Amino acid sequence: MSKPEIRVATFAGPGAEPVIQSVPWPKVPRKAALIKVGACGVCGTDQHILKGHWPKPLPWPFTLGHEIGGVIVEKGDAFTADFMEKPLQVGSKVMIPPLMPCGHCYYCVHYPEQANKCLTPVYYGRYLGFDKAPHLWGGWAEYVYVDLEMLPGTKVYKLPDDMSLRLGALSEPLTSCIRAFNRATRAGGFKWGDTVVIQGSGPIGILAVAAAQEMGAGRVICVGAPEEPRLALARKFGAEATIDITEVTTPEARIAAVREIVGGFGADLVMDCSGHPSAGPEGIEFLRDGGTYVEMGQFTDAGKIETSWHRICSKDLNVLGSWAFTGNDLPLGVDMLYRARDKYPWLEMQTVYPFTQEGVSQAVKDAMAMKTVKSTIVPFPELVA
Repeated sequence: MSKPEIRVATFAGPGAEPVIQSVPWPKVPRKAALIKVGACGVCGTDQHILKGHWPKPLPWPFTLGHEIGGVIVEKGDAFTADFMEKPLQVGSKVMIPPLMPCGHCYYCVHYPEQANKCLTPVYYGRYLGFDKAPHLWGGWAEYVYVDLEMLPGTKVYKLPDDMSLRLGALSEPLTSCIRAFNRATRAGGFKWGDTVVIQGSGPIGILAVAAAQEMGAGRVICVGAPEEPRLALARKFGAEATIDITEVTTPEARIAAVREIVGGFGADLVMDCSGHPSAGPEGIEFLRDGGTYVEMGQFTDAGKIETSWHRICSKDLNVLGSWAFTGNDLPLGVDMLYRARDKYPWLEMQTVYPFTQEGVSQAVKDAMAMKTVKSTIVPFPELVA
């Protein structure tokens, strides 16, 4: 009996509408597996790519989507365990992060804790073109293909058997937040009980609100917009207070509002999850002297903004950048989601869309218009019921 063809969404370039294409069911060799996609989020990076903001060449046409939760439906006999040596079999729930470091470049060898800066990385949903067989290289599809021989940097992580695949799809973006807070901790800039301000109320901002609390923050404030659905959800996730930038419209007024909430000297830590360059000069004024500013929202070059470096020196600040995560960070995201699965309204973040041309298109448009917090494409609703 012949196996069915597999449908994948491809984009021809920035601004293009998705096209659903069908490809043959692949042969799965010894070190490979075929993963049925339960849920895949629309990331801010996907939006930047489709707006034409991505700074590096991309292999158009290709399939986007890298926040994947799925289940193994076929595997080779040498595909036996995940990156953490947990056994895998057909039926195992898994997630695969996008970044696949080469394992042998300068950073991979000498600075493995910064393998996220691999010089020749491969990314699911980004740097693998549709033309490369078997054409299943992104999460906006019915299935994703992984092959540890073809792409030895591939990482696969087992999810708990009773974990929702929709929840599993949040483990990739949550891990970025965890790594950013851990960067601050290692720099001596984040400790138990600290007051934290999150700039941005998109999906990363909402996840950062949860991560801050799980990692020991005392008070968490979120600055962003719009009120519905984003700031309202931030409060559901535990933000003590929110500041709506459409109502408090100047940096001076927002600085005053933050300081009124947290106390006149300012916050201990501010994290930018907004992706807007103006957040930086404003955010450092949210801080008390000696505080820590963490920039993790500038995943594309959104441009320059005038500022005074004197403020960083005179305020005696820690200023840190955080870019994605490494392979060893990812289990922290899975574990936090699973441990706190009933503590936060995780699934309320997600607005679900069907895997059709219209569904994928609308998921992207609604994310760009900030009508959703996390647009999530679900090819097989029965997998996430």
